[in-house]
Amino acid sequence: MKFLEKNRLAQAVTVSAITAMLAACGGEDGKDLTTADHTTKTFGTELSFAGVAAPQTDADKRAIFASEATVGDGTFGGSYHTLARSGEDHNGVIFGQLVDQTGTVLQEDDGSIRVSNSNEHTSLLQVGSKLFSVSQMESTPGAMFLMELNQNSETGELTVKNMKQIDQSGVNGGWVHCAASVTPWQTHLASEEYEPDAKTNATPADFAANTSYYAKQLDYYTDENDWNPYFYGWNIEVAVNESAETTLTKHYSMGRLAFELAKVLPDSKTAYMTDDGTNVGFYMYVADTAGDLTAGTTYAAKFDQVSGEGQGKFNLSWISLGHATDAEIKTFVNNGTTFADIFDTESATDGVCPTGYTSINANGIGQECLKLKTGMEKAASRLETRRYAAMLGATTELRKEEGVTFDSKRNRLYVGISEIERGMENFKKDGVASTSYDKGGNNDLQLDGFNVCGGVYALDLASDSTIGSEYVAQNFNGLIAGKPTSSSYGPNPVDQVTGFESNKCHIDGLANPDNVTYMEGYDKLIIGEDSGSGHQNDVIWAYDFATESLTRIQTTPYGAETTSPYWYPNINGWAYLMSVVQHPYGESDGDKDTGAGETMAYTGYIGPFPGISTK
Repeated sequence: MKFLEKNRLAQAVTVSAITAMLAACGGEDGKDLTTADHTTKTFGTELSFAGVAAPQTDADKRAIFASEATVGDGTFGGSYHTLARSGEDHNGVIFGQLVDQTGTVLQEDDGSIRVSNSNEHTSLLQVGSKLFSVSQMESTPGAMFLMELNQNSETGELTVKNMKQIDQSGVNGGWVHCAASVTPWQTHLASEEYEPDAKTNATPADFAANTSYYAKQLDYYTDENDWNPYFYGWNIEVAVNESAETTLTKHYSMGRLAFELAKVLPDSKTAYMTDDGTNVGFYMYVADTAGDLTAGTTYAAKFDQVSGEGQGKFNLSWISLGHATDAEIKTFVNNGTTFADIFDTESATDGVCPTGYTSINANGIGQECLKLKTGMEKAASRLETRRYAAMLGATTELRKEEGVTFDSKRNRLYVGISEIERGMENFKKDGVASTSYDKGGNNDLQLDGFNVCGGVYALDLASDSTIGSEYVAQNFNGLIAGKPTSSSYGPNPVDQVTGFESNKCHIDGLANPDNVTYMEGYDKLIIGEDSGSGHQNDVIWAYDFATESLTRIQTTPYGAETTSPYWYPNINGWAYLMSVVQHPYGESDGDKDTGAGETMAYTGYIGPFPGISTK
């Protein structure tokens, strides 16, 4: 990412207390901070979060709290800044409204506008002299919005200048946009999660019968017979120009998965792709050309267990799924290729597939017996990426694989696993015997126990001349895990802090880590949560590498999820930690909703902080 390095005047402050903050942040030399350089050239590169308490009262459990941070002799942050909430009208556009393929706003049965409270990733994109944000919704149909932002040069505050809905009809619409990332060339790389299973959802009638929430995708079409399950499950690149025009590209060459997100590394060629669900895999894509994701080779990870203790330790090798271009795979999609065109299927007898069929256990549906049809290798590799990877011997036993981020200081990746269980155990589910997740598969992962609180893994990177990348993951080792306080969440529960007994993960530890982001320059790992019973109020944490400790830096209201924290180290001299509070009162504690608008989701940020050079 190219950042502007010109220093601006004045220190970052919270909007509600500018004068007080300026007074509090004065240096010992008495310099006037209204004319001081607010970048780390003045304040240094040591950032320390003060932390916030776990909410205990009803009032606190309804609020959003964000931590202050000290950088040198300055104090920054201390509050959550909202850019937009779902349902708000911004210059005639309702943020979160869902539309059909003609751009017509969908309506609920009562005639009201259909609005999603599943706000998700919100990017910051520097385009010429302007600052834009692409904000997406984790909904069916999917939705995206483009915001042009104002940035106050003296305080760093961001506000919405204008907003418009992004037309997705050119890519067959969108689907369950989960997390996203920003490419090194300043485009928004969106995901489509929980791809519809083309084996069981070939027709609109199949789809409507087999789903509930997802069946609302049929409302996108003026003719539901246009439905094609292979329309969805891709990465979508959104390019924005200075005139606020957007260009969308579905990158079929990368593969089709339940994408949490794809993260492109600094070489602008290597991308890692996480796959959210049950019995899923881990994937890498190497583009032919830097800055161009339209053609490349996709790889699937093979895990070799070194230790089954705790979170486990594994070495990785990479299985090539072959080369493809967007154009090649788009032809398969648009020509109406079906699952039955790619595979023959049979049933196993006593766990054994018929001769000529390959046994796999992927997609969270148990054992399958598949035979690839002649000449369909390329179609299988991209339309049915997980199944094809399993057929070639890749590991498809991970559970709830979430965010991925890159640590430039240690040349590492970090990956969140929300729940360490099921396929990651050895023929068990949460410690109880089960054949559902290992029968018919590799059973590469055989952890000694389970941990429904989840954890974060560290992956060391190295050069691989055969693959053609400087950033090939070598291993997958536990870094930090949550601490179960209930035997249903782990075999050796610890005592919970008094007053927090309803939380099944220790209140001062992780509960179902979701997305992660590395604070480049300030050297912290940020970990968001997506928890139900683990923590009643989801948290964003800062992990300190030196002390191996966590600091709670944001809490969210009842029933909310923290989605897509993402770090921007220097935008015109300011740094931002983007943060979205999704579906308040939606995942739990719905009875606490008073009907006064609390369910409207929040899209915003923590900060600003002094911008920091990462070169």
